[in-house]
Amino acid sequence: MKKITKKTYLKWYEDMLFWRKFEDKLAQVYIQQKVRGFLHLYNGQEAILAGALHVMDLEKDKMITAYRNHVQPIGMGVDPKRVMAELFGKATGTSQGLGGSMHIFSKEHRFYGGHGIVGGQIPLGAGLAFADKYFNTNAVTLCFLGDGAARQGSLHETLNMAANWNLPVVFCVENNGYAMGTSVKRTSSSEDIWKLGLAYEIPSGPVDGMDPTKVAEALDEAITRARDGKGPTFLDLKTYRYRGHSMSDAQKYRTKDEVEEYQKIDPISKVKKTLLDKKYATEDDLKTIDKRVKDKVKECEKFADESDYPDKNVMYDVVYEQKDYPFISHKL
Repeated sequence: MKKITKKTYLKWYEDMLFWRKFEDKLAQVYIQQKVRGFLHLYNGQEAILAGALHVMDLEKDKMITAYRNHVQPIGMGVDPKRVMAELFGKATGTSQGLGGSMHIFSKEHRFYGGHGIVGGQIPLGAGLAFADKYFNTNAVTLCFLGDGAARQGSLHETLNMAANWNLPVVFCVENNGYAMGTSVKRTSSSEDIWKLGLAYEIPSGPVDGMDPTKVAEALDEAITRARDGKGPTFLDLKTYRYRGHSMSDAQKYRTKDEVEEYQKIDPISKVKKTLLDKKYATEDDLKTIDKRVKDKVKECEKFADESDYPDKNVMYDVVYEQKDYPFISHKL
């Protein structure tokens, strides 16, 4: 695995802090109705993305996930200003404002969504991996799903096919314990979601999803295995979301005390502690990073605020075009 150094920890701290503040800003503007519809935030789960990006080859590897998908494309290289503009429904967004919160997408940076249907991205992730195997690209797809999606039949069908065809894909369950609002304990006879992969003879196991180092180690092994032609891996990344399933979630299924207990093992705080303990950074260094992050978030909001909404005709341009259909001709 690529060595984890002082530079790595500094990058992790700045990236994860930016993702956290980016999502906090979205929560704020959602209340102001600048962002509409559903809004699912990533607060608390940042260690998973940080660890994954450390071991991915961003020149060729792919990522696909569900609808908690704002910061992943940023990590993959998408301009965060365009991501925020997409959430604002603006023409400068990643999909010209037509995708919104649950459908961020970037073919250029190999981020394939952003899917609103629970478990809908799972077979698509295997499909991306199938294409890479077919065209011999030596790329690996990371397919993320929540613990709620682990109850979908599409997962079992996909695991069977991925194992049977030896596809270069890593299935990563971001297990925050509650799906939409029902605990894992109440949805299954076994709380060990990773054991589902064993039925298909896929290497599987639990991972501490609150520690980017642990995530990086587990994913490095899985990605290396996939790249070597040895097929898929199924990982149960144990994490926790500090906010509700979405902004409309009253969170009556858990206590404030429980949330506070998990905040004691916050991934950003962990990385900050390492930076200070190892003398990789001083408090003043971290304050400088904090200010840079806050300024960057402000830039994103300003860009989204000042961007124009898409022209109405764009809606027709992205649906279909038919030669003998008397309608507005496409401009895209």
